[in-house]
This record gives sequence, structure tokens and C-alpha cells, in this order.
Amino acid sequence: MGAGRLWVRVAHTALSCGLALGLLLHRTDLQEQEERGELLQPLVFVLLVLCSILLYFRVSLMDPGYVKAEEEEKADNSKEQSMVIPLVPSDIKLRRCGYCMVKQPMRARHCHLCQHCVRRYDHHCPWIENCIGEKNHPFFIVYLSVQLVVLLWGCQVAWSGLYFELSWEWLNHNIFLLTSFLLIVIFTTVVVLLLISHLYLISCNTTTWEFMSHHRISYLRHSELENPFDQGVILNLWRFFCSCHLTKWEKIYFHRNNEPV
Repeated sequence: MGAGRLWVRVAHTALSCGLALGLLLHRTDLQEQEERGELLQPLVFVLLVLCSILLYFRVSLMDPGYVKAEEEEKADNSKEQSMVIPLVPSDIKLRRCGYCMVKQPMRARHCHLCQHCVRRYDHHCPWIENCIGEKNHPFFIVYLSVQLVVLLWGCQVAWSGLYFELSWEWLNHNIFLLTSFLLIVIFTTVVVLLLISHLYLISCNTTTWEFMSHHRISYLRHSELENPFDQGVILNLWRFFCSCHLTKWEKIYFHRNNEPV
């Protein structure tokens, strides 16, 4: 699995650098600006590509929010934990993971690919080769946003270098730009759909896993509310992007369910 992860990361880096370099070397708007000595836009484009690659590795290599055994001992000794646990109804399972043997906090899930339980588990991303969880989800959204800007700009640059003629000579001369343009359009579509869906789920304070498996998750099935973690769009976005510490979702869950209707 380690070799597979390395291959995916190398492929991502090679593809990003290869497309960017090709767009700079072919007859496009960026190359024409370089020839005129106008280096601001080419430089910004290169910096954005490098930024997207660095964000990719940041999200790919960082801890997404693994549940660790030593945290359970601290939780057992804390007063807040002692206030939360007795309130758990018997039909809601806050269980011990059968693989990690750690006590799962609410919204955590075991990932069989990473072989860890992940806090506020969203999904395992095969392109990132890491889980998306409570700690790296905000960075994942920033990465998608920067990647979208790079792709849209790259799409415009590739299109600027294309001129259409019905001949084999034209195809041989423009095959790289044409292929790059089609690839960028495909990647842009995927990133746009991902970004829109994640921003919607974040605004509702739900995860991809919870959205797809609502009927199988005990704390959602037995909640009196459709989404017990939803605190309104503004507070949901603030908690997601600006919170500097891990959230005790049990506390929010029971507070919301005990609110008067």
C-alpha cells in the first residue's frame, strides 16, 4: 500500500508540473507575455501551481484526525467526559472499534485503507491517498479552491494556443494543447462538483459518510432532529474553518436534541 500511495503522489506531481510546463513552452498567451517581458502573469501562474502541489501534499501527508488510544485515558479523567457519557441512550451505540480497539468518539469511523479510526470521518480520497477527516478537511477545501483557479486559468491558456485547421500537420502541431485542454476540462468538472457538494455539506454540518449512510448510523437514526449537528450556516462555516481545536460532537448532539421544540 505504501508503494501505491507513493505512485499516486508522484503521478499527481508529474501531471501538474507537466501540464504547467507545457502551457508555458507552447505558443500561448503566457508565452507571448514572457516574450514581451511581461512576467507577472506567468510568475503568478507558476506560483499557483506550486501552491496547489504543496497543499496537495499537506492534505495527503497530515494526520486527518486519527483517534489515539492515549486520548481515551485523558477523556476518562476529564469532568466533561463524565458529564456526557451518562446521557447516552441505550439505543445509540458509542462503540469500541473492533479493529483499532479504541473507543470511537461520535462521528468517527474506521477506515480499512488507512487502518485507523478518523474523527468526523468524511471519506477516503483515492487521489489524495488519505482520509478526509476533522483535521485536514479545511485544508482539503482550500486545496480544491486553489486547484480550481489553476485549472480554469490553465483551460483559458490552453485554448489561447489553439487555432483550428483540418489537417494532420495541424493535429501534430497542436496535439499537446488539445490533449491538455480536454484533460483540464475533465479535471475542472470533477473539482467543481466536489467543491460544490462539500461546501453544501459543510454549510449543513454533515459529512459525506453521514449523508450517504444516514439510515445506518445509530446516532442519526435515533435523533429527534434530521441533522443534530446543524447550528445554522454561519456557525457551521465558522466552526469548520475557524475552530482551532477538536470539537466534542457528543456535547452538541445532546444539547441540540434536548432543546425545546
